[in-house]
Amino acid sequence: MQAISRRLGHRSPISSFKSIYPLSDHLYGADHPRYGSTLATRGVGHLIRKGTGGRSSVSGIVATVFGATGFLGRYVVQQLAKMGSQVLVPFRGSDDDPRHLKLMGDLGQIVPMKYNPRDENSIKAVMAKANVVINLIGRDYETRNYSFEELNHAMAGQLAMISKEHGGIMRFIQVSCLGASASSPSRLLRAKAAGEEAVLREMPEATVMKPAVMIGTEDRILNRWAHFTKKYSFLPLIGDGSTKIQPVYVVDIAAAIIAALKDDGTSMGKVYELGGPEIFTVHELVTSLLFC
Repeated sequence: MQAISRRLGHRSPISSFKSIYPLSDHLYGADHPRYGSTLATRGVGHLIRKGTGGRSSVSGIVATVFGATGFLGRYVVQQLAKMGSQVLVPFRGSDDDPRHLKLMGDLGQIVPMKYNPRDENSIKAVMAKANVVINLIGRDYETRNYSFEELNHAMAGQLAMISKEHGGIMRFIQVSCLGASASSPSRLLRAKAAGEEAVLREMPEATVMKPAVMIGTEDRILNRWAHFTKKYSFLPLIGDGSTKIQPVYVVDIAAAIIAALKDDGTSMGKVYELGGPEIFTVHELVTSLLFC
């Protein structure tokens, strides 16, 4: 199964990156006045960098990564830590949820911070010292506590609004999903599209990433198929498995996010659709999985 993931989605590493914009010295706290500006303009202040660029270096990036405990989040945190960035990890569950992320950075580099996503002051606290915000919050199923609209739309808009008021956020990256559209018959995809619109309305300079189905070691598609097939020796396919998908390796999506952070500003205010190198039907993927 892992061989399939590598074959389908893994591409060559991204080549040389340009540095992120200089950072503003503004911080945002409970007693700090609100700012009316959007993202800090280019050429303001200086990045303080130390070291050769590894985990024990200082890149100057202080990133708050919402949704860092999810599937994509671990890879984004790992790549941020690898380049010497400090990563603030908001979480709302057990203290054990972000524990695996702390191993990805040097001492004090990965900072878990418990917060309440429905409390504006709590959100401001986890953004207080950040200069980059990455929103990975999203879920493809509803719970009795969180609907599609609240999770994928309202929270995204709220994070963008608070980041705008912050005054020192250099980059805001919103991760949506491929196929999100206001005219989609799916409530999930409509909510995702509304979240994109809310973010860009508050922060026109934000970058929106729309990945296709992501595959990797912890994915929820190939692993589920493999477990079901192992237990029952067959796998039912809806519509004869003719649905087409364009799976992409999760590490490539994380690399794309990092590349956007380190470019010369060309990705600001743009929307990127991120798919793998090939398109497959579900039947083709299942056949590859069963006979690999």
